[in-house]
Amino acid sequence: MCGIVGYIGKKQAAPILLKGLSNLEYRGYDSAGIAVRDNKGETTVVKAKGRLKALSEKTNDGKSVKGTYGIGHTRWATHGAPSETNAHPHVSNDGSVTAVHNGIIENYQELKDKLTHHGYTFYSQTDTEIAVNLIDYYYKKYKVGPIDAIAKTMVRVRGSYALAVMFKDYPGEIYVARKDSPMIIGITNDEVYVASDVPAILDYTRNVYYIDNLEMGRLLPGKAEFYNLDGEIVEKEAVEITWDAKSAEKGGYEHFMMKEIHEQPKAVNDTLNAYISGNTGKASDKLSVDLSKTGLTDEVLQQISQIQIVACGSAYHAGVVAQYVIEDLNRIPVRVELASEFRYRNPIMDPNALIIIISQSGETADSLAALREAKKRGIKTLAIVNVIGSSIAREADFVMYTYAGPEIAVATTKAYSTQLIASYLFALGIAKAKNLMTDIIISDMLSELALIPEKIKHILEDKERIQWFASKYSNVHDVFFIGRGIDYAICLEGSLKMKEISYIHSEAYAAGELKHGTISLIEDGTLVIGVLSQSELYEKTLSNLVEVKSRGAYLMGLALAGNYNIEDTANFTVFVPKTDEHFAASLAVIPLQLLGYYISVAKGLDVDKPRNLAKSVTVE
Repeated sequence: MCGIVGYIGKKQAAPILLKGLSNLEYRGYDSAGIAVRDNKGETTVVKAKGRLKALSEKTNDGKSVKGTYGIGHTRWATHGAPSETNAHPHVSNDGSVTAVHNGIIENYQELKDKLTHHGYTFYSQTDTEIAVNLIDYYYKKYKVGPIDAIAKTMVRVRGSYALAVMFKDYPGEIYVARKDSPMIIGITNDEVYVASDVPAILDYTRNVYYIDNLEMGRLLPGKAEFYNLDGEIVEKEAVEITWDAKSAEKGGYEHFMMKEIHEQPKAVNDTLNAYISGNTGKASDKLSVDLSKTGLTDEVLQQISQIQIVACGSAYHAGVVAQYVIEDLNRIPVRVELASEFRYRNPIMDPNALIIIISQSGETADSLAALREAKKRGIKTLAIVNVIGSSIAREADFVMYTYAGPEIAVATTKAYSTQLIASYLFALGIAKAKNLMTDIIISDMLSELALIPEKIKHILEDKERIQWFASKYSNVHDVFFIGRGIDYAICLEGSLKMKEISYIHSEAYAAGELKHGTISLIEDGTLVIGVLSQSELYEKTLSNLVEVKSRGAYLMGLALAGNYNIEDTANFTVFVPKTDEHFAASLAVIPLQLLGYYISVAKGLDVDKPRNLAKSVTVE
């Protein structure tokens, strides 16, 4: 959610901090601030409510704030309303300690009472100010160094956090710590960069260190030392980020979301190529699925008796598609569950089950907690994630990376599409390991998957029709998406895209549920979008569309090419190329992404940074 940046080097820090924060704007925030120290040991803190533009204006784009090291933050309000006072960085009572913080301190009131008893006062309503003063308290009471003071604080604090801290007594140094909130350290020559997400530092370095849970770091010019809670040195190896800086820029598109919609063919193709052996561009070549780089062996796959998919948001919707595909191809029972529910319901797990955690960032708080719950019970875990070295990727038994590259827009598009591809490949991998399909059938299905990128390009070539329809219906108040089976899963994602960036109330329903209450909401002019990609369910869903049309609904139909009789029922129809119906979601979702985007644009909304939302939800 919130964003952290930090810098130590020889350059002026403030402009670098502001640039890093601007690269993290997609995470969502309501205020921002920086703290910079100069060579005289003086600390300058500047904060502003609202967009980064206000902070840039206050500091003349950082030029008026002198100093070669500092920390910065974009805040998403949790404790205390959005305000300049509550914005980070926060400073201890006597100015000895300055810090920024991502996460939530759950026992903040208890700690505040303790510190008040010891004479501390507070100017903000934030839990972060309490953490800063708690570090100061232990630093002075026990007369220890920064690492020990932070370690004592970490033991005392309950909740999640990523901290970047400066001590007045230790000029030229920044200290960091984390628990359940992401943080990376980048080093190049005599400079060190701190960030809560990769795009913040892509302009400067691609060699990064990931701080593990309950670890700390001491950062100096060109150097980083890492410690565990006992103060012992932890050796780490740098990880190279393969994304380049340009991949996190708009590249001529008006919004990141539209750029990322158009990047889906490449993202899908890159993910396919990572797990398919054989020449996907040669029709005569026999293709095979290869999951060896995930760590999954045939023996592990053969032992799987059931699967539980755990995820949040769009990743959950990808999991719903995966449920239909895996069960149909392998006849293994699959359950899909929201991570926030899974982690608290004391789930029943088969010892031979596999828990699949799907997450773009690999840092989603509820999904990470679900992963840890499964591992605590000795259940095998597979992570489907996009970010190399993320917490979920590091902690899972097996990892299946998607190759979407950096996704900046809050509303996911290409990450979702690569999660679908990974799910299909995993399903085929099980079928291969268990000899449920012949090699020829698997090769034919993989050949069909290899055509998906070109078919997505074909859909994008006709996007002006969607744009026209979106401009016509941008003022609609209620939208219902209906479908059956995989089409219902597609509807879930289409509805989310509609509501999260256009702020239009929309709901997705299994079409057969219409008669069980929902149909009472249909009235003249209500927009109903029907998805009909599954041939066995086509007529059933079509009859549901006829039923709502008779009650005044305006119908948009979305079907595979060839099903042209839907035009007799729907007022507006979109066709996508034919494909194996197991893979229909990969094509049908594209027009729905475009529809949500164009409606948002027509309404003049901030497509990439919708209100109240953040890219990565790293707190409960």
